[in-house]
Amino acid sequence: MSFRPGARLFTTGIRAQAFRQPFLRQPFLRRSTQTAAGTEQKGFAKLWNSPVGPKTVHFWAPIMKWALVLAGAADLTRPASSLSLTQNAALTATGAIWTRWCFVIRPQNKFLATVNFFLFLVGSTQCARILLYQRSLKAAGQEAEGEGAKLVKELEEVGDKAKKAVKS
Repeated sequence: MSFRPGARLFTTGIRAQAFRQPFLRQPFLRRSTQTAAGTEQKGFAKLWNSPVGPKTVHFWAPIMKWALVLAGAADLTRPASSLSLTQNAALTATGAIWTRWCFVIRPQNKFLATVNFFLFLVGSTQCARILLYQRSLKAAGQEAEGEGAKLVKELEEVGDKAKKAVKS
């Protein structure tokens, strides 16, 4: 027993009744694309009343996410030296994970899966560009080290010849 007056009322009455009755008698997923007369909807009406149609967040979230895809595609014109591997790896992982998730959730949202797949493609393309650029820098650095070692040897040989010419 609680000394607070509203606690007993909440635990016995309101909360119990609220959780006994479902909020929706018919689940969201089982809504039909049929009208009250029983005829199949066609065209725009079918899209408008769809569980992933323009009246839901399932439609507008992918629309807004296309901005990420377009920004990543715009970065294809930037040099690879100015791109972030961490950021593009995050975009790649996000695209891959959420593409899979779009087929697991109900209702399946193929429009969101499409935008996430393109996000994965753009991110992985940028990651490949960055990694190839870093590899080319390493190769150029190793080549420069090899050239530097050759120059050092040549300078030592020239220095030895100069010392012999001075001594004689």
